[in-house]
Amino acid sequence: MNVLFVVPYVPNLIRVRPYNLIRSLYNRGHKVRLLTLWSSADELESLQAIKEIGIEAEAFHLPKTLSYWNCIKALPTSVPLQAVYCWNSLLAEYTADLVRESKGSERIDIIHIEHLRGAKYGEYLKEKLSHSDGVLPPIVWDSVDSISHLFRQTVAKARNRFTSLLTRLELTRTEKYERNLLGKFEKVLVTSKIDKEAFESLQDSVIGTTSVLTNGVDLNYFLPDYNVEREPATIIVSGKLSYHANVSMVLFLLKEIMPFVWQTRPDVKLWVVGKDPPDSIREYDQHPQVEVTGTVPDLRQFLQKATLAVAPITYGAGIQNKVLEAMACSTPVVCTSKAVSALEFISDKEIVVKDSPEEFANAVLDLLGNVELSKKIGKAGREYVEKYHDWANISVRLENIYQQLIESR
Repeated sequence: MNVLFVVPYVPNLIRVRPYNLIRSLYNRGHKVRLLTLWSSADELESLQAIKEIGIEAEAFHLPKTLSYWNCIKALPTSVPLQAVYCWNSLLAEYTADLVRESKGSERIDIIHIEHLRGAKYGEYLKEKLSHSDGVLPPIVWDSVDSISHLFRQTVAKARNRFTSLLTRLELTRTEKYERNLLGKFEKVLVTSKIDKEAFESLQDSVIGTTSVLTNGVDLNYFLPDYNVEREPATIIVSGKLSYHANVSMVLFLLKEIMPFVWQTRPDVKLWVVGKDPPDSIREYDQHPQVEVTGTVPDLRQFLQKATLAVAPITYGAGIQNKVLEAMACSTPVVCTSKAVSALEFISDKEIVVKDSPEEFANAVLDLLGNVELSKKIGKAGREYVEKYHDWANISVRLENIYQQLIESR
């Protein structure tokens, strides 16, 4: 198949879903072309890495000023800011021209558009091109998560007042926008049953149109290193720390869980690993047992050395990649139920789930004090992701979805 991916940000090791789906489909012999946007030099480096794999890719510049201007223009309307943040008319026109002009063996068979931030490009194609004359192939909108489902939680749980107020403004707009989008595309993908149910609650008619395509983990990249000794009594929490749900997670850990841990084990170290930590987190770097790393060149070095990983998520949507990556490294994980609501696992065997701060802290202390149990859970976690979250298997399921859509035309 000839597959056109339109992604509103450059796929990379942090934006794992499009990065791994594109690579896996390419490795399975499909022709994959990527159209995307870049805003920084780091993204251009990521784009070059994709090209070096052999994937054809074009990227258009999206300066922050354009994103902000898009949002300002959208404020008086009913369109959510998320939907316009990554809009670039040059990319939209280029995509439409590319689809219109593709012919013969180069004809595009399927268009895959990712995220709410990319959905507007799909709407543009629907307006400019026609299915009836055979120009426009089926469009798959990979929403990833239900953003309105995430926003409903954010309004109730966000620790930052500005974030909560902005999300409250966006919530009604986003529910309406997602509801309208659900009827526009041949297939809508989400990462979990919970997000699928959230979409179906918006519009009953989408039942059958929305499918779950779970997230995976690169098992050849994230893996245990048995040549590296784990640091004693060391915990890692990881994630992109410019994301409000991750900030809430880390502050919940620092303020409400770690005091219980340190009361019993003052020697326990905590690594806070992730890009762009705000001042509210960075100030904890002054704590003698806390290291706030910021961006690191290789997350694996921390996951493979830590005694255990934690993910005390208080709200969120979809699959938590941070949990899958730790499990893939055979690092035992303690998390809240919100972190694994999209997974099907055996609690206390493959992962440990606790919700109250004191119970969470006790679970951490139990694993720190029991090396054999810690190893057993870490090993079972690796086996779990091998069975259920291998990108190679997930890409086969996506390939089948594509094929069904093409054959139904």
